[in-house]
Amino acid sequence: LVGCEKKSPPAPAPAPATQGGSATAAPPGPPPEGAILIGEVGSLTGSEATFGISARNGIDLALQEANAAGGVRGQKLVVRVYDSQGRPEEGAQAATRLIAQDKVVALLGEAASSVSMAMADKAQAAKVPMITPTSTSPEVTKKGDYIFRVCFIDPFQGLVMAKFARENLKLDKVAVLTDNKSAFSVGLADVFNQKFKEFGGTIVGNESYSKGDTDFRAQLTSIKNLKPEAVFVPGYYTDVGIIARQAREVGLRVPLLGGDGWDSDKLYELGGSALEGSYFSNHYSPDNPDPVVQNFLKKYKAAYGSVPDSVAVLAYDAGRLLVDAMKRAPDTSGPALRDAIAATKDFPGVAGTINLDANRDAVKQAVVMKVEGGKAVFVTTVKP
Repeated sequence: LVGCEKKSPPAPAPAPATQGGSATAAPPGPPPEGAILIGEVGSLTGSEATFGISARNGIDLALQEANAAGGVRGQKLVVRVYDSQGRPEEGAQAATRLIAQDKVVALLGEAASSVSMAMADKAQAAKVPMITPTSTSPEVTKKGDYIFRVCFIDPFQGLVMAKFARENLKLDKVAVLTDNKSAFSVGLADVFNQKFKEFGGTIVGNESYSKGDTDFRAQLTSIKNLKPEAVFVPGYYTDVGIIARQAREVGLRVPLLGGDGWDSDKLYELGGSALEGSYFSNHYSPDNPDPVVQNFLKKYKAAYGSVPDSVAVLAYDAGRLLVDAMKRAPDTSGPALRDAIAATKDFPGVAGTINLDANRDAVKQAVVMKVEGGKAVFVTTVKP
């Protein structure tokens, strides 16, 4: 997931955002005596707030479980959470504060790649390991050897959807509608364009918009005139819901295809029946009968009263992977913890087994979901 935000004037320093009944949250100031302090940054307010809240829940659940099992070498784990508001400059400020003032041993976050990249600059410079749950832009981990992720990357998602469009849906002609302000959207569109053509399909046209736009009718009318069999829209749920409705308004009735940025319950509120029959790639499916998935669903529902989205699942996996590395590391210094995270192999995540490659990216499968009856239904799994 990658947001590229419009530049806004700098806001005041981020306030701690640990309210909401978090059992592992630490108030500002030094950590409780003998505890290990972890930093977390997420968009708890702003247009992508569902991502930040889901991530906070997933990480909190992972740390609660670790503490119930004795913590790390008898030390309790606590997390300090700051709000990025979905903005890179806020994310960078929050990361600086967590590293310099709060002295955290590691950072977890962000959901959006543009925010993660701003945080990664700070983490790398300070030699503090950072794990992003869901930032899929390849550029994130290129920031340096202290930056990791537990999700697959954009080129893989773009490949998955191009392959699915050709092989499963048997499509010949597709148009693409890209958010040109988002590294996530542009990255997926580039790979989809290339791979769909390699698989023998034709891209009949490319149109673009900017995050925050509300009227997409001109682009959608242009696309309709090209008579595609589907439209690839690798955006965020906030825009995709409106795009789907306006596509139907202008008479464009073909399925829409997308990536994991679609994954939010809000998508169905915004898009309604206009999204029926559309498809998107994702990290996990709650329909997966795997006992690991079903066990996590039960715990998450009991704690938060809802079905976890992929952000919650990957944040939980990121939190657990960090705890696992802490237990293997000789101490919690940056270099020792970095080496332990880098050595992760065959880690049993809820969203699939995690192996970190030489670029510190997770190598793992993706799922394709279909919008049916106002919700996402599991279609198939695509392996790397």
